[in-house]
Amino acid sequence: MASRTAGAPVHRLTVLYDAECPLCTFLRDWLARQPQLVPLEPVPAGSAQARRRFPGLDHGATLDEITVVGDAGQVYRGAAAWIVTLWALREHRPLAHRLSTPSGARLARGAVLAAARWRGAQWGGRVHRRADGWSYDPRAGWTYTAPGCDSGACATG
Repeated sequence: MASRTAGAPVHRLTVLYDAECPLCTFLRDWLARQPQLVPLEPVPAGSAQARRRFPGLDHGATLDEITVVGDAGQVYRGAAAWIVTLWALREHRPLAHRLSTPSGARLARGAVLAAARWRGAQWGGRVHRRADGWSYDPRAGWTYTAPGCDSGACATG
């Protein structure tokens, strides 16, 4: 893929984010409020839309690590994804340029690892997903209903 996208200009970026992660949705909303030099389109990672638009991606991995896709097929993951996302924002492009240096890249990697640690610590290292039976209510927190047990009449065998 590098040969096809090397040097290709970026006119639009798709930010794949975990729609069930409070930190990820907070950042999605923050990005939407920022003045953008390059349009950012948030798409839930692992969603039907993401799978249809980007069939070659490892969609399981996009739920674990921020992934950004450029309009010419460029794929950025982890720290590089954060840097290119900041690059798209008018007020943060200078920071993106600083983070793209070798010493800045170490700082960006550290920030990504810190966010991943925080995210993992929220649920004891396990991410709760609706498809697995988890639901979140801001007042009550996370609750679990085993799939297929909506009525409460499951076998407890």
